[in-house]
Amino acid sequence: MSRVLKTSRFLGLATMMCVGMYQNVLLASGQGAPAWMIGGHAHLGVLSILAVVMGFAVDAFALDGTLRSAVTSLYVVGQWCLPLTVWLAGGFGLEFLHPTAFLRGLCLIVAMLLMAYQAATSSSRSATGPRSTAPADD
Repeated sequence: MSRVLKTSRFLGLATMMCVGMYQNVLLASGQGAPAWMIGGHAHLGVLSILAVVMGFAVDAFALDGTLRSAVTSLYVVGQWCLPLTVWLAGGFGLEFLHPTAFLRGLCLIVAMLLMAYQAATSSSRSATGPRSTAPADD
């Protein structure tokens, strides 16, 4: 799996957890967490969880070269820039950034469409190769 994608997913989850803890502090002190903070928190959390899945899919479909770089780069840019756009535009009053959320979302969509193309045109290693371990019994 791409080192960048591996690092990004765990860093994103850790960041999302820190923001969640801060939101808890706000709520415990009688303040409400602002909507823009909640929205960015949710985006980063979901996109970081999906980065875990994306990393395994990139490996399972044996992406390499330019396609691997494109999927990884587009996904990581979208994973971080979409929540940051929400936080900066809503939290810091930089409303001119709101339209750029569409560009960040487009990065994620293109990454997913590239993976959909790969899924449609090739088989995954896990589907064609022998299993090295038995499935868990949980």
